[in-house]
Amino acid sequence: MDRKRADVIADELERMILDGTFADGERLDEVQLAARFSVSRTPIREALQRLAQSRLVEQVPRRGVFVHQPGPVELIEMFEVMAELEAVCARLAASRITDAALADLHATNARCTASVEAQDADTYFRENERFHAIIYRQSGNAFLEQECLRLHRRLQPFRRMQLRLRGRLRQSMTEHEAIVAALQSGDGPRAAEVIRGHVAVQGEKFHLLMASLKPAAE
Repeated sequence: MDRKRADVIADELERMILDGTFADGERLDEVQLAARFSVSRTPIREALQRLAQSRLVEQVPRRGVFVHQPGPVELIEMFEVMAELEAVCARLAASRITDAALADLHATNARCTASVEAQDADTYFRENERFHAIIYRQSGNAFLEQECLRLHRRLQPFRRMQLRLRGRLRQSMTEHEAIVAALQSGDGPRAAEVIRGHVAVQGEKFHLLMASLKPAAE
């Protein structure tokens, strides 16, 4: 029960950090948060630990937990690395992916499509995570998979925010289909190219993300 509640609290705290309710550098007090959410401090601690994994908060020994908002340069650098790592995964997966994994990708895309039709960004986000995790695994490189998962966790809040931008769900779904088509045909360079564009945040995508984060920065 506490674990599930901790996840709900973590999602709400993430939203409050990104919309500027909590400012960059602000200390998050466990007692005050426990009172705010009407829970014990245990799920609060668990929620803060989850946020620390994506570095939306920083845990400072003997001082407490503080909000950490990455700047635009840090954010675009992380997305740039994420895009290149995923491109390598897709290129390798094109020659290594199993029929069972391809079936899983098609099934995941079907659930993504249903989420798009329902305009359910949260469900799409969960299925999107599953989609990318399958490709990491099918790269056949355990070290690469772990590095992707680590950076993916760091970028989770911002990838979730991207999916809430107008029109992004349908655009993301179209890109998913192109990725699966390239993997299905064993075209490594094409799979890498498509997933790189899917993940990278540049041009209009970057400006929209920065506009969404502007209230928090202010």
